[in-house]
Amino acid sequence: MNKQAGRRDIARTISLLWRRTEAPSGRRGPKPALSTDTVVDAAIEVADANPTTPLSMRMLGEHLGRTAMSLYTYVPGKDELLDLMYDRVHAELPTIKGTGNWRISLSDWAARLFALHTRHPWTLDVSLARPVLGPREQAGLESLLSILYSTGLDSPTIRRSVSMLFHFIRGSARTLAEIRSASTIGESESHWWAQSSAALTAAAPDFADRFPHTMQLGRETPPTLGGDFYLEREAEESFTQGLQILLDGIESQIRKHS
Repeated sequence: MNKQAGRRDIARTISLLWRRTEAPSGRRGPKPALSTDTVVDAAIEVADANPTTPLSMRMLGEHLGRTAMSLYTYVPGKDELLDLMYDRVHAELPTIKGTGNWRISLSDWAARLFALHTRHPWTLDVSLARPVLGPREQAGLESLLSILYSTGLDSPTIRRSVSMLFHFIRGSARTLAEIRSASTIGESESHWWAQSSAALTAAAPDFADRFPHTMQLGRETPPTLGGDFYLEREAEESFTQGLQILLDGIESQIRKHS
């Protein structure tokens, strides 16, 4: 289940999101106490290192050598912490102005967001229904809008294009995350598919007759990559090629509006 951004102290979280980043004091002496920023950075490290295990305050406390309760001095709770983490990693997105080739710029922006989600798969647990509304997340959206407005599209078409792109990028990243998660159980992709195919043939001997188009698709698009990680590579290729199909659609809208 996705984490809903509304389940938090909204005013305090927004205030934390838009605060100035705490700069190091530069003073010599004992190691300073924790800060909100160090807690957020540590939480990102823990979440990245444990993609199949939900982050807990206990896990984070152990990582920092502190009790879980002591962390509430710096963040109100886990929901608020996840919002801060989500916004922090969005600093990895480049700032792009819509002044060059829109298609190249949009391809780069989408690829960067896809890479962000695959590096930090826990970000996929933050719901799009109620955005975090942090400054870095907003900067990423502003870059996307800058590119799209440079095309001459009207605002309603841009809004639909933004929604389509976010859903495609997140869906593609989630597929890749699920493939990687499945690979951690110790069973290779080839072994799983061999067992599943044999079981399906035994259970549904008339499968080919009942689902001819499924069979046609399998025959005409066999895996082009070998090895146990071919599904990961195919997911990445599907994102790249699918993105170009979506951009073709945006380009057709641009021609209609020109």
